[in-house]
This record gives sequence, structure tokens and C-alpha cells, in this order.
Amino acid sequence: MIPKMTGIDHVHVYVKSREKAAVWYQQILGFRVLEEFRIWATEVGPLTIEDSSGNVHLALFKSKGNPQTTIAFGATASEFLNWIEHLESHQLTLRITDHNLSYSLYFYDPDDNMHEITTYDHQQVRQHLKK
Repeated sequence: MIPKMTGIDHVHVYVKSREKAAVWYQQILGFRVLEEFRIWATEVGPLTIEDSSGNVHLALFKSKGNPQTTIAFGATASEFLNWIEHLESHQLTLRITDHNLSYSLYFYDPDDNMHEITTYDHQQVRQHLKK
């Protein structure tokens, strides 16, 4: 059985300047920076912004030439753990990353597009993965 998703969690957008892009998204589309995730805005991490309804999230990454499309789907802790099992059963190579506030599971489709499944049920997943 294929596990469920809660929807698209966020979309990666590659930009020349994350701060300038955040201003543009704020002025033109009403997005705001999610301050609780600003800690991720390192040299390689994203600046996360959301629309005024809180339903659309963009992860602004510094562009390094040929950007790669990444679609990030949301999941609960139990769904996230089910996804690990499901994807492994299809012999997909997985990368599980602890972002300290969330967990992400990364894998590629046959055309080398990266996909991500993210859960913010951090403690639940951390406890399970430590077993």
C-alpha cells in the first residue's frame, strides 16, 4: 500500500540573492520570512517564506548555475516512517536528513529530479530512528 501525503510542503526556488528575492515576494505576492526557520539560511540552506494564508511555502536557495527542481511533500511522523519503508521496498536510494526542526527524506525520480518528504513531527521521528 502506498503511504499518504499531507500535500506539497514547499517548493525550492533558486535565486541570486535570497534577501532581495524575499523582499520581492513580500512586496509583490505578500509572502513573509518564517523567522523560526531563518537558522537554515546558511551558505547552503534555504530562506523559507510563506504566503499570507500560510498555505504556500517557498524555500529560497542561492542559485549555483544549473538549478535542480525539487518538490517537497508533507507527511505526518507515521506517514514519514511508512514512506521510508515503501521507498526502500522499491530499491530507491534515500537520504534522511535531520534539520533539527524537521526531518526530510530525499530521493530521485528516473529523470534525476529530486523529491523530498518532510515532517515537522521531529521528536516522534527522531525517537523512532534512534531505535
